[in-house]
Amino acid sequence: MPEEESKQEYRADAIQILEGLEAVRLRPGMYIGSTGPRGLHHLVYEVVDNSVDEALAGFCTEIEVVVRRDNSVVVRDNGRGIPVDIHPQAGRPAVEVVLTTLHAGGKFGGGGYKVSGGLHGVGVSVVNALSEWLEVEVSREGKVWRQRFERGQPVTELTLVGESERTGTTVSFRPDPEIFEEVVLNQEVLVQHLRELSFLVPEVTFILRDERTGEEFVFHHEGGIRDFVRHLNRAREVLHPDPIYLSGERENIKVEVALQYHDGYAENIFSYANTIRTVDGGTHEAGFKAALTRVVNDYGRRHGLLPENVQLSGEDVREGLTAVVAVKIPDPQFEGQTKTKLGNTQARKVVEAIVGEGLATFFEENPSVARTIVEKALSASRAREAARRARELARRKGLLESASLPGKLADCSEKDPARTELYIVEGDSAGGSAKQGRDRRFQAILPLRGKVLNVEKARLDKILANEEIKALITAIGAGIGEELDLKKTRYHKLIIMTDADVDGAHIRTLLLTFFFRYLRPLIEAGYVYIAQPPLYRVRKGKETHYVYSDQELEQLLERLGRNGVSIQRYKGLGEMNPEQLWDTTMNPDKRVILQVTLEDAVAADELFSTLMGDKVEPRREFISRYARSVRNLDI
Repeated sequence: MPEEESKQEYRADAIQILEGLEAVRLRPGMYIGSTGPRGLHHLVYEVVDNSVDEALAGFCTEIEVVVRRDNSVVVRDNGRGIPVDIHPQAGRPAVEVVLTTLHAGGKFGGGGYKVSGGLHGVGVSVVNALSEWLEVEVSREGKVWRQRFERGQPVTELTLVGESERTGTTVSFRPDPEIFEEVVLNQEVLVQHLRELSFLVPEVTFILRDERTGEEFVFHHEGGIRDFVRHLNRAREVLHPDPIYLSGERENIKVEVALQYHDGYAENIFSYANTIRTVDGGTHEAGFKAALTRVVNDYGRRHGLLPENVQLSGEDVREGLTAVVAVKIPDPQFEGQTKTKLGNTQARKVVEAIVGEGLATFFEENPSVARTIVEKALSASRAREAARRARELARRKGLLESASLPGKLADCSEKDPARTELYIVEGDSAGGSAKQGRDRRFQAILPLRGKVLNVEKARLDKILANEEIKALITAIGAGIGEELDLKKTRYHKLIIMTDADVDGAHIRTLLLTFFFRYLRPLIEAGYVYIAQPPLYRVRKGKETHYVYSDQELEQLLERLGRNGVSIQRYKGLGEMNPEQLWDTTMNPDKRVILQVTLEDAVAADELFSTLMGDKVEPRREFISRYARSVRNLDI
């Protein structure tokens, strides 16, 4: 479509009104998921998505996000600017209609955007409704217009305030403290999101300026999703140097796929529809998987790489795979308000055809890479068969069923899982203190001996042969991997309790890696926690204080004064007697425990591959950046 024609089309009559805004402040969770950190950051994403839509339409090359000291946010783009002329239905300026009417936007009816993301078109009006104040400034057709809103209501008219040669929209807003539990934005969460978008929209430069810290981040990746896969695999040993890139367009659906194998065992497929992360996959991801399995099997059989009667399963073919599947589709059908699964049936057919043809051609032109991939999948097939036998053996012996509990488990008397908690404790001495100090009615203790297996570098058959992991699976009772049944979980609080030192942090990370890779539904259900044992005991006279960080210690010493104070630094849980351990770390009335949440699977995958993978340099970078700020790992 010629550029001039597109500019003419994106006017007030391209905006369709579907319904009003009244319910948003009453039930914000319905629109943004929660009023906690996830919902707070979602406000920023929604405004950025509007600018990304301009980029997808070919009219925006730079998007800047500024976090001010008061946690207000400015999102600025150089797109065409939201239309300011009078909307034919509403009799109000189109920009005001977009900001005050739910489901009003250029995304309905095809007049404004061919392809767009956003949250079912409710985005920017929801941001307005949930902000203490919002100001919009539009530079368009040589003029600059401005309007201010408070808690969703316009408090000024749209006013002409100047002239400008540039075009674009600037939205400034402050999340409403009456709505959100807290309004402090997390820099790392914003960095992660904008970096991800920079891979998916390579024509745009994304800038984040944090005025609270004085830092600036610039993201621009001309290599697009190829660079994304390289980034995801940077801490891994890859089996072929460059990601395989496939693309095409059919039936108005644009498809891009990048994939690369590494020598590990984790499968990571990240799929997107119109830049929206489809966490639960959908038809586009199913099409990719089907094509990959078919092409690898066909190539292996045709070139005599597979034994007779061996059919590689999808699971075999995807072992050690990192892939990004991105589609741009004119009328995406998502399952559910949160857009986690794509439902368009034609997307499967189109993706399967483009990936199947492209990958088959690539394999013929790159036989050494093709052979490496087939051999990796064949090795996975043999290991899967060994794991199946190990599972069957374990099941026959009752090792994966809750009927036969491990001998080292000190169980509780309460049988209702919703009321029980399992402490996973490092070492026998700490386990002994925990067993003596616990409340036997509802607290169970499982001591683990030595370092837990690093599952990032092990297949399932080896994992199931590990005694400590076997004891953990059995105690929890839900099973493992694809066979995990959440309803069989014996405790709804699984609390990792390790020493507050480097070794304790390592064991905690090993356990979290295992939960993330093989017991992820337990994290998603909110069952996994990290205990917070004290670092110091401080005594002055008859007063005893337990302190959980160096900062807290300094504050306490300033308050108590330093004379006559004795400080004991705990090297491990075993140094505490049972009463102290109960009082500081296990008593529900006094303890602090962190719930492990899975805000972002991409970030979590990066984290575990960095911390537990083979490459030293990414791990060193991570530690040097976060050593001072991280005490406990929260994914």
